[in-house]
Amino acid sequence: MTAIALEPKLTDSLLEKTCDKLNQSKISEDRQFVTALGRGLALLAAFEHHETLSHQELCQMSGLPKATVTRLIYTLTMLGFLRTTMQGQYQLGSSAVRLSAIAWSRYDVVALAEPLLRQFAMENEVSVNLATEIEGEMRYLACYRSPTRLSINLQVGSAVPIDKTAIGRAFYATSLPNRQKIIDNHLQEQLYEAEYQQAQNLLNDAQNYYKKHGYTLSDGEFSPDILAVAVGVFDVATGQYEYSLNASVPRANWDSEEYAATIVPKLQALAERIGRGD
Repeated sequence: MTAIALEPKLTDSLLEKTCDKLNQSKISEDRQFVTALGRGLALLAAFEHHETLSHQELCQMSGLPKATVTRLIYTLTMLGFLRTTMQGQYQLGSSAVRLSAIAWSRYDVVALAEPLLRQFAMENEVSVNLATEIEGEMRYLACYRSPTRLSINLQVGSAVPIDKTAIGRAFYATSLPNRQKIIDNHLQEQLYEAEYQQAQNLLNDAQNYYKKHGYTLSDGEFSPDILAVAVGVFDVATGQYEYSLNASVPRANWDSEEYAATIVPKLQALAERIGRGD
C-alpha cells in the first residue's frame, strides 16, 4: 500500500509515517500488528494538514480501496472520531477533539504556563485560564480558580462559546484572517442563521474593541455573575497567536473599568511570558 499525497510538499507527514508502518508490518508479517486499526488511524492522520476531506481524497491519500475507506469512515463516525460536514465532506469529530484536549494539557507550553497561572491566581485573587479554539469553541488547557467561588467551575478540557466569552473574543480578535474564516465556518454550521449573525456581530465588535484597548471583555454575557477580561497569547515558536488567556472575578465585587485597569496590564505581562516560553 502506498500513500498518495495531495500536496507533494507534505513530506514526512503523520500520514506518510503511518502508511510506512502499515507497509512494514505487511512485509515483515508482524502478527501482533492490527492492520484494521492501523488503517483507521491512517485516515485520521490524513487530517493533519487538512480541515476537511472528501471520501475520494481520503482514498487517494491513504491508498486504500474505496470499500475499505467507506467502512472505516462509518466506524470512525459512529465512534465520534469523524463527523460529516453540511457539504458532505469529513472532518475530525468530538472524540478526536477530546483526545486532542488531553494532549494539549500535557503540551510544553501548557506545562510551562501552569505554575505561572497558579501564582497569578493566588496573587491577584482571580480565576485564570489558558485556552485555544477547537471546532468553533474555546477549549480550556489550563485552569486555576480564584479563592472567591465562581458560579461556573471550568476544568481542563471544558469548552465555552467563542462569541460570548472574553477568552473566545480575544482569540478571534488576534487570529489571522484564515483562522477567523475557519472559525466562522464552524459557527455557521453549528448555529441557526439569526444566532450566527449575532455571533458575527459580537466577534466583529470584540475585534474592534481589542484593537482599541488591547483586551476583550465579557461583563455578565456568558454567566450573569462573572466579569472577565482576556488577551491573546503570541507564540514566538510559531509566530502566531495560538492561545488566549483570561482572568475572571464575581461581577458583584468589581466595576468593569476599574477591574480592567487593574488586571489587564498584569494579564498582558503574563501572556508575554507564556508566549516567550520564559
